[in-house]
Amino acid sequence: MQEQQGSLEFLSSGSITVLGLVVVAVTGVLCWLAWHRSGYRKQTGWLELLRFVLVCLVVVTLNQPEWLKTQLPERRSTLAVLWDQSNSMETRDVLDAENVSDDPKSRAEAIQPLMSEAVWKGGSADDTGNTQDADDLNVVFEPFSSALDPPEEATDLNAGLSHVLDSHTHLRGVVLLSDGDWNIGNSPVEAATRFRMKGIPVFAVGVGSSVPLPDLALLRMDAPTFAVVDKQVRIPFVVHSTLGQDRDVSVTLNISKKSESTAATAEKQITKVVRVPAMRQAQDNIVCTLPATGEYTLSLRIAEDAEELIPENNEISAPISVREEQLRVLVIESYPRWEYRYLRNALERDPGVEVTCLLFHPELPKVGGGRSYIDRFPDARALSRYDVVFLGDVGIKEGQLTVEQTQELRKLVSAQASGLVFMPGRKGSHDSLISGPLGDLYPVVLDPAASEGVGSSAQGYFSLTSSGQRSLLTRLGDTDEGNSEVWRKLPGFFWYAGVKRAKVGTETLAVHDQVTAAAGRVPLIVTKTYGTGKVLFMGTDSAWRWRHGVEDKYHYRFWSQVARWMAYRRQMAHSESIRLFYSPDRPNVDDVLTLNANAIDNVGGPLDTGTVVVQAISPSGKTQTIRLQPGTEDLAGLFVGSFVPKEPGNYRLVASSSETGASVQTDLSVQGLNREQQGRLARFDVLEEIAKITEGRLVSVSEVPNLLAYLAALPEPEPTVHRTRIWAHPLWAGILIFMLGVFWVARKMTGTV
Repeated sequence: MQEQQGSLEFLSSGSITVLGLVVVAVTGVLCWLAWHRSGYRKQTGWLELLRFVLVCLVVVTLNQPEWLKTQLPERRSTLAVLWDQSNSMETRDVLDAENVSDDPKSRAEAIQPLMSEAVWKGGSADDTGNTQDADDLNVVFEPFSSALDPPEEATDLNAGLSHVLDSHTHLRGVVLLSDGDWNIGNSPVEAATRFRMKGIPVFAVGVGSSVPLPDLALLRMDAPTFAVVDKQVRIPFVVHSTLGQDRDVSVTLNISKKSESTAATAEKQITKVVRVPAMRQAQDNIVCTLPATGEYTLSLRIAEDAEELIPENNEISAPISVREEQLRVLVIESYPRWEYRYLRNALERDPGVEVTCLLFHPELPKVGGGRSYIDRFPDARALSRYDVVFLGDVGIKEGQLTVEQTQELRKLVSAQASGLVFMPGRKGSHDSLISGPLGDLYPVVLDPAASEGVGSSAQGYFSLTSSGQRSLLTRLGDTDEGNSEVWRKLPGFFWYAGVKRAKVGTETLAVHDQVTAAAGRVPLIVTKTYGTGKVLFMGTDSAWRWRHGVEDKYHYRFWSQVARWMAYRRQMAHSESIRLFYSPDRPNVDDVLTLNANAIDNVGGPLDTGTVVVQAISPSGKTQTIRLQPGTEDLAGLFVGSFVPKEPGNYRLVASSSETGASVQTDLSVQGLNREQQGRLARFDVLEEIAKITEGRLVSVSEVPNLLAYLAALPEPEPTVHRTRIWAHPLWAGILIFMLGVFWVARKMTGTV
C-alpha cells in the first residue's frame, strides 16, 4: 500500500457554517468586553480565552469534522481464477472441435490448460490495437466445491465466489472455470450482487455440454433392507437413455456374499433384457431368490452401449441382509368355507409361518377347535404378538367380534405395524365392520345394494392393473411375460364382493376383467397403508381354485407373498421384548428418518408409557441419542422419533427400554446424496446470469484468448479511503467534557460563580 497525506473535511451546510461564524464572532466580542471590564486582569483573560475556545470547539463539532486518509492500491492488482473441483467435472462430455472422432475429455481435463499463470499474465491487445502488459497482474488460483465434508459431494458456487471476495482486497476481476452445476448452498446471485456493488466483474468460462451426449445411465436401484431365505425379492430399477434410438439393454444383477476373512464372493448372477425408449427412461425390476442367511451385496449393472460416451454411471450397489423368519398369523372366520380351509393349509405348510385360527361357527355351540385353534379372541397382550390378521366373513355381532375387539385390531395395525387382510364372504358380515372402528381401514367402498356380493353362472377373471403388473404381491411368474400369462390362465371365480370403488389413497392391483362399477372396473385386490401397518382387500372367495391342475404352486405363493409384505416393517429389527422399524428403508444423507418402536412390558403386553431410546452410531463412530415419544389414542404402544443422518455408510441403531431392560439393534444403510452425478448437462444459464449481473462475460474454453483483452483493459481498483469521524469520536467528546470541567473550576477559583 502507498499511503497519501490525510486531509480534514467538514460535512456541513452553508447555513450552519454562517451561523457558527456569527456565534464565534459574538462570543469573541463578549469575551473581550468581559476582560476589558475586569481591568485586563490576567486570570480573567485566561478564563475568557478558555470560554472562546470552548465555543469554537462546539461550533466545529456542529460542522461534523472528519479526517480522511487515502490509501492507493499496490501496483500489482489481483486476478482470481476460481476453478471447480467437484465430481461433476469428471463428466466426459467435452469433444475436440477439430477431432470429433477422438474420445471426449472430462471437464476437468478441458480446463487443465487454463491452470497456468502464464495464460492470464501474457500481453494482449486492447480495442485500439495497443498491447497491454499484464506482468503487474497478481494471478491466484482458488479451487472450490462446497463446504461439505467431503467437499466433492456438492457444488456451492455462492460459497466459492464469496470466499474469493472476502479473501482478496484488490481484485481486478474473477475468472470462474466451472460447468455451472450448482446444487447446494445459497443462490450464486447473492455473491454476484456483492461483486456488482464493488464493481468487480466475473468472467465465466463454461465447460461441458449443454446438450445430452449419447449415454445409458442406471439412475436408481430400490432394494429392500432385508430378505427371507428362499423367498423372492424384487429389485426395482430405472434406466435412462439419451440415445437417439430405442435399445434393448442387458441388465445384470450380481449377488455377492460378504465375508469377514475375504472379500465378497460372487454367489449368483441374473440377467434381464429391458427395452429402453430413446431419450426417455424405463422402469423395471429383477426378481431373485437368496438361498442362505448372511450379509450380501447386490450390484446392478447395465451393459455398455457402443454409442454411449459416459460408462461411469452404469452400475449401482447396495447391501442386503438375508435371514430366517417366523411370522405369527391369526385367521378369523365364521363358516369354514373353501377359501378359509385352503388358506389355513397354505399358511400351516409354510415353514416361516406360525398360524393360529379362530373359527366362529354359528351352527355349532362353541367355536372350532383342534390343532392351532383358539377358543376366544385374544386380549390386547396376546393380539400384539401377531404380524398379520386375516378377517374372513365375520362382523360386529353377537357370537363374533365386539366393538372393543375391532378397536384393538385398529390399534394393532396403526401402532404396531401389523397387517390386516379383509376377506369378505357371502354372508355380508363386513357391512358391520365398515360402520365400526375398522371403517377407516377398509380400502374400498362397499355397495349396500349388494351387501352379500354378486354371484354369476359365468366365470369372472382377474385383470392386473399397471400397479399389479409391477407389484411383488401379484408376482406368480418368474418373468413379466410369464406372470401376465399365469394370471390370464388362472381359474376364474363365480362370486365377488359388491364394491363401488376403491378409496382415495389406496392402490388397486387387480380388477374384474369385465364388470364395471360407477368408477370403472370392479376392484378385487386393493392395498393401503394405515398408520404404521398395511391393509389388503381380497374381493373374491375363490383363490383356492388356483390349485386346479397345479396344486399349491400359485395359491401358496400368493398368500406367502401377502403375509410377508404385510409384516415387512415389523420384521426389520425385533426381539422378544422390543421391536424397531423405520422409514424410509434406505435413506439418503440429510433425509428425515422416522423411527418407530414397540416395547413389551413385563407381563407381555404393549408398553404404553415409558422411555424408549435409540442410539444412532454413525460410520465415523459418533453417537447420537434419540428419545422416542409415546403415542396416544390409536398410536398407544408406539414410540416415535426422528433423526437426520449426516454421513453415508452403515449406521448401527440400538433401541432400548429403561422400563423392561430390553434392547435390539440393526444396521441402517445410508446412501450418499450423489448430488454430483456424472453425465448431467452443464448449466451455462447459471454462469451467464453471474456474468451478466457483474458486467462480465461468459465464454467457452476456446474463446479464452479473446477474454485476455478484456482483462487487460480493466481499470485498477479505486483508492481506499479511511474516514475517521472526529465529531463522533469518544476522545473528542472526552476533550470537550474535560475543558468544560476546567472552565467551571477556573470560574470558582476566580470568584465569578
